[in-house]
Amino acid sequence: MPHDTALPATGHRPRWWTELPLIAVVYCLYSVGRLLVRGDVSTAVDNGLAILRLEQALHLNAEHPLNRLFTSTPSLGIPADFAYASLHYVVTPAVLVWMFRRRSAVYRAARVWLMNSTLLGLVGFTLMPTCPPRLLDASHGFVDTMAQYSAYGWWGEGASAPRGLSGMTNQYAAMPSLHVGWSLWCGILLWRHARHPLLRAAGVAYPLITTIIVMGTANHYFLDAVAGAAVMAAGALLTRPVMRLADRVKGRLRAAWAVARTASGPAESPIVSAGCKTSAGERIPGQRTSSADSPDAAADGAADPVGADRAGTAANDDAPAAAR
Repeated sequence: MPHDTALPATGHRPRWWTELPLIAVVYCLYSVGRLLVRGDVSTAVDNGLAILRLEQALHLNAEHPLNRLFTSTPSLGIPADFAYASLHYVVTPAVLVWMFRRRSAVYRAARVWLMNSTLLGLVGFTLMPTCPPRLLDASHGFVDTMAQYSAYGWWGEGASAPRGLSGMTNQYAAMPSLHVGWSLWCGILLWRHARHPLLRAAGVAYPLITTIIVMGTANHYFLDAVAGAAVMAAGALLTRPVMRLADRVKGRLRAAWAVARTASGPAESPIVSAGCKTSAGERIPGQRTSSADSPDAAADGAADPVGADRAGTAANDDAPAAAR
């Protein structure tokens, strides 16, 4: 990852009982928002065809050969469908938990990065609803491999949604591809923070394999994948500003809470004795007493009046002349 998007370290260890509800709330907001921003089908189809024409103009056509390969080869198509329907929801939380437990210094920045990018993806779904290749007319040459191999998994014709629940997902949220974006987030974190060579290699392979899978299953165009990577880059650039803003807001809330607590009740008394009184002749432990107040000194003076008189004479002799 470039230097300017490196994750800043934080000085405190995150707590799971605050992190888990926060992540759950953000993901629920994302899921609900994804359903609420469904565009009309005709606009989504027009956007999908526009992307297809742009790719043809740029001589980009990775989707058709990959889709034909997955359609004609069940040994590739079925595992690809399983990967598309599950890894997106398994690997990302697993990496997040791993960062929480093993790399707590940079966990908060990684979480903010993921949330930034996810919300930016939601903006993309809102502004540009896009029909994926698998939902285009068959004349465009794409086959929905997940529908073709649905008998082998839990999904039906609604992409990765469980069979019969296709209405619970927005099938026109294809631009940008967060399958690619989240896999890139996982890959960068594994490459930067994993120590084992296999984990670092997985960090390189995972986003590349995901990009191939989303095109081969006809769920995304190549430019969807590019947009997913761009969204993750933008989310990384926003990480530091968002963290600084969150810290300022948190500091103001704490200050307001402290003022409210102070105003709600009297301050505690700074007196150590807390209102306790000592009787005559009693002293607090550790308190120094003058020789005149010491009962031992008084007793000695009574027993030896001559010595006491000599002490008084010496004290008078030591006093300044003006005081005599």
